[in-house]
Amino acid sequence: MRGVDSSVVAGAGPVGRPGERATVRLRDGEPEEPPRYAPEWLRLREPADAAARALDLLDPLRIRLANLRDGTGTGALAVHDLGCGTGSMGRWLAPRLDGPQHWVLHDRDPYLLHFAAAASPRAAADGSGVTVETRRGDVARLTPDALAGASLVTASALLDVLTRAEVATLADACAGAGCPALLTLSVVGRVELTPADPLDAEITEAFNAHQRRGGLLGPDAVTVAGEAFAASGAAVRVRPSPWRLGPAEVTLTEQWLRGWVGAAVEERPELGDRAERYLRDRLAACAAGELRVVVHHTDLLALPRPTGGAS
Repeated sequence: MRGVDSSVVAGAGPVGRPGERATVRLRDGEPEEPPRYAPEWLRLREPADAAARALDLLDPLRIRLANLRDGTGTGALAVHDLGCGTGSMGRWLAPRLDGPQHWVLHDRDPYLLHFAAAASPRAAADGSGVTVETRRGDVARLTPDALAGASLVTASALLDVLTRAEVATLADACAGAGCPALLTLSVVGRVELTPADPLDAEITEAFNAHQRRGGLLGPDAVTVAGEAFAASGAAVRVRPSPWRLGPAEVTLTEQWLRGWVGAAVEERPELGDRAERYLRDRLAACAAGELRVVVHHTDLLALPRPTGGAS
């Protein structure tokens, strides 16, 4: 989920009014504002996110976490979830990891933090306990001290709404803490719609340009993050994690379509009339159960250079 201080990036949340901004800010200099980033959207996308995440990144992560536990005793794993939103990452990941866990949920929105804490899982894969604390703060300014004692850093749909400098800060913070990072569901700028339409490519190009506004990485995020983590000494693995939306996801697809097209038109207003027709036809096909959409994402696992013989 987005949880950022850029303009609403349509396709990653319900469409807002022109110029409306998301609730959770990562950067300084913005005045406080009422919460606007609806937990309803985060709940709507949660099943698609869960189905998309790359399961084959979990085995190397489990091995590294087991080595960490062997080296430090039997204490709980400390998992820092950045831009946690309503906590969907914890609900997905905690029950897939063994052993006691303590999750530290980071977000700028106290409303979302409340949801995340209330709905957090209570048991790990082996039945061990899972505890949670919340921290309201600016995850783009992490330091190694902020992650002191961390066993793992996670985030979902976050990298693409960071700048190059902020990704470097994140990679350095993880390296300083010596902990792995599992960063999922970063958009990569590719969308497939079936049946195809001649305007698909133009809408995609305009949406991608919108995502790069203000120096945000958008579709370039995974490449930049991979380079940043590798430069910090980590071994980086990436895997595809596409949303595959069909008749069973009509409500999500409709929301995504409105946002995707809305961002494209905001970026290139000259698309207006054609985009209006396009959206109308796409929504009709969606309602009829005739539209299939693949929204491509990538998951990234960064494993720091092992110490003490760990592998």
